[in-house]
Amino acid sequence: MKFRPKSLDQQTIVITGASSGIGLATARQAVAEGAAVVLVARNEDALKTICDELREQGGRVAYAVADVGVEADVDGVVQTALREFGGFDTWVNDAGVGIYGDLMDIPIEEHERLFQTNYWGVVFGSKAAVQHFRTTGGGVVINIGSINSDFAIPLLSAYAASKHAVKGFTDGLRMELRHEGAPVSVTLIKPSGIGTPFPVHARNHMDSDPQVAPPVYAPEVVAGAILHAATHRVRDITVGASGRMMVGAAVLAPGLADRFFAWSMPKVQQTEKPRTEADSLFAHSDDGDMYRADKGPGRKFSVYTAAQKHPGAVAGAGLGLAALGAGAAVLLARRLSNGGAPGRWAA
Repeated sequence: MKFRPKSLDQQTIVITGASSGIGLATARQAVAEGAAVVLVARNEDALKTICDELREQGGRVAYAVADVGVEADVDGVVQTALREFGGFDTWVNDAGVGIYGDLMDIPIEEHERLFQTNYWGVVFGSKAAVQHFRTTGGGVVINIGSINSDFAIPLLSAYAASKHAVKGFTDGLRMELRHEGAPVSVTLIKPSGIGTPFPVHARNHMDSDPQVAPPVYAPEVVAGAILHAATHRVRDITVGASGRMMVGAAVLAPGLADRFFAWSMPKVQQTEKPRTEADSLFAHSDDGDMYRADKGPGRKFSVYTAAQKHPGAVAGAGLGLAALGAGAAVLLARRLSNGGAPGRWAA
């Protein structure tokens, strides 16, 4: 069945993980463009504050307190959207948690909890959305993966594994719905490093505080990609050319990419600050912030991400970046194999 998404000012959008970071940026931008928004998170105080702020700006908003890893909570989100706005048109599965540390050091219960949120939260949300869209004539499911849906890196390997699972589920769901002829658009968004409070919210098994590996993009760049997907049928969007280069290196020169990531990522993801204990793995932490506290939001524009909104322009750019990434991996691996430092290639 043919389906064309509505314009944003005609939509109600459900956003999980809406109390901080990418989810909060998306909610604010969606409201600014006229959409009604249902914000979903575990932290009710933060949700109340954000909704009050958005209502003062004329926004049509509601919130639902939910743990997306609990299916009954997700069903409650649907009921909130039905009660407040009569339903919804786009569902964004953004809620996620992280764990920094070596895989052998991560307790199984933490690993399971991460998957309960990052993977099962996407499954529960996607199923709830599709069931709703089958009764309303169509809608959009947007799942937030990562460039780590395509390759893993040390210290975030459990997170990468969950994002691989999100990609597999999203791609499979898209194909099944296409076979069925269902009026549902399914998009995977794959951000590069983003300047959100993610490192502060993540469980940390390192000796120092973590940081997002550079280069870092602002959450508004991801929000723009999400809202483009809400209004256009698009398979996937990678946010940030740097991420596309790393994916290209991992695909075209996997062995060399392994060597480089094994060498570089343990260094660039750690700060010199002693480890702090607060995180949001099992319970919500302080929310309401879009940005990381110490270094700001990051790059506020990505030419590559903007180009993906114009399919004819992006094909050549994607191939070029993939080849560039593979070439960089080769040069880095050769330099390291000769005992040298990465020099300017570290950027």
